[in-house]
Amino acid sequence: MPTASPAAEPASRSGETVTTPVLLPKTSESPQLLKIRHSMSHVLAMAVQKLFPRAQVTIGPWTESGFYYDFDHPEPFTEADLKAIKKEMGKIIGRRLPLERIEVSRAEAEARISAQNEPYKLEILAGLIEPITLYTLGEEWWDLCAGPHVANTSELNPKAFELESVAGAYWRGDEKRAQLQRIYGTAWETAEQLAEHQRRKQEALRRDHRRLGIDLDLFSIEDEAGAGLVFWHPRGARMRLLIEDFWRQAHFASGYELLYTPHVADLSLWKTSGHLDFYRESMFGPMDVDERQFQLKPMNCPFHVLTYANTLRSYKELPIRWAELGTVYRYERPGVMHGLMRVRGFTQDDAHIFCLPEQIGDEILGVLNLTETILSTFDFQNYEVHLSTRPEKSIGEDAVWELATAGLVEALDRKGWAYKIDEGGGAFYGPKIDIKIEDAIGRLWQCSTIQLDFNLPERFDLHYVAADGQRARPIMIHRAIFGSLERFFGILVENYAGDFPFWLAPEQIRLLPVTDEVLPHAHTVLAQLNAAGVRATLDRSGERLGKLIRKGEQMKIPLLGVIGTQEAEQGSVNLRSRRNGDLGAVALAELLAAAAQANSVRAAGLELPVG
Repeated sequence: MPTASPAAEPASRSGETVTTPVLLPKTSESPQLLKIRHSMSHVLAMAVQKLFPRAQVTIGPWTESGFYYDFDHPEPFTEADLKAIKKEMGKIIGRRLPLERIEVSRAEAEARISAQNEPYKLEILAGLIEPITLYTLGEEWWDLCAGPHVANTSELNPKAFELESVAGAYWRGDEKRAQLQRIYGTAWETAEQLAEHQRRKQEALRRDHRRLGIDLDLFSIEDEAGAGLVFWHPRGARMRLLIEDFWRQAHFASGYELLYTPHVADLSLWKTSGHLDFYRESMFGPMDVDERQFQLKPMNCPFHVLTYANTLRSYKELPIRWAELGTVYRYERPGVMHGLMRVRGFTQDDAHIFCLPEQIGDEILGVLNLTETILSTFDFQNYEVHLSTRPEKSIGEDAVWELATAGLVEALDRKGWAYKIDEGGGAFYGPKIDIKIEDAIGRLWQCSTIQLDFNLPERFDLHYVAADGQRARPIMIHRAIFGSLERFFGILVENYAGDFPFWLAPEQIRLLPVTDEVLPHAHTVLAQLNAAGVRATLDRSGERLGKLIRKGEQMKIPLLGVIGTQEAEQGSVNLRSRRNGDLGAVALAELLAAAAQANSVRAAGLELPVG
């Protein structure tokens, strides 16, 4: 999947600028980058301990775009400290120090670690199996590590790395244990790659959905109500309704029926489903009602299962496709919540398909087609697809696993999508397909998932009457396309940078009357636009036209309609488009027809065909 973005090259002979892509591979895609970034984390730790002798080291892995190292240090690292650390790292790189792998006995490793008073390394050592390996960095510093690393710091480009930030982190991810300081960095093979990485980071900041959510008055998270609970403001709620309506229509067209299920259920349901055993830490505590315990639902699946079990089904009824925009509640630790991307209450676009074993391939293909239809409507065209197969610990018969996996492979092959195989990465209850979407600046987001489930039909003893009159177990397919509406909305905001296509914009046209004398005509235009289903508003502030236009542009409204004396006399509107600039005077009838057409086709990025 393309992840390149353009960087300018010198002008050609014709005087035009030629661009070539600056590729930014992920660490997992480049063995050399993996070595560079892993080695940089060691250089970072060496520099920190040289400048701050009291700092104790913990872990320092690579990430997909860089590296980090966690330190236990009594004083917080400052921006000035980061600059000093980076300078020291440059000196270490310039010394051309070798990185060498050494195998040692457990006793020798323990003695060396104890001599340096590194208690965190002792705890890491206790969990390692032999052989125990160290990596030295010159003769002055070493770390307990399995590698791999570059052979020498001369392979590290001193102009292609940067220290980016400091954040808090708990040892072993446990908030009851020591709080550490995590220094994040990035490293590349070339300075051009570093510059492109930094450009993309700045672009990501410009697109941050948390800031745009405030600027465009779309949503908020109110401390008084509680962290991770989303308040949809009128503009954001209008967009959500548009998304939901499109989602429902697409599902009806694909043979789904809709369900509505409760937000709570008796605790016994979650025991039967297994969620209480396997998912307890992500569930809110139970509520005592009428001497029974009820639980907020963390998932919709058991409710759909109960609906299926309400009646004995025949094989002739299958497949059954049920979908729901179901709100669920999950406990998230305070440190991991992030805008709309990680919240405690969210709405999943869940669907469950109950089918015969021989229907798996067709049903999965149908889900893939529906997924493409929905995602492409929001301008997501590039996907990264992963097929995850049976893990070591699993339930279900071998023959059913083989049939299910073959059905997923068949569907992907028929769809013609390239995919990667994650051997052993499936859930314990069935194989799955995960789909990541690429946004406008090349980032990948996990959204859609398709999972086969052999667990819940077994736990709830689901059946259908087969052709031979015997009872048989149905195949159950879980699937979500958005994942959650909240998270998908956050991704949408960042993908469009808040500049939404006409059909999706919460406010499509804002009318700007130049004087009070034209207000009657402006109200007439507003009423007709609203009656035609166009989301139009009228700015009644009476401010100067220049300021009205600036306000409309700041709110990223697709069309601004200026109404002066001439427009009032002619029965027209002078349109200004965010994408195409001034469109001139347009008759109201023409505007109404064009807006209705733009809304009906839901074409992402479609321009209003007027002027």
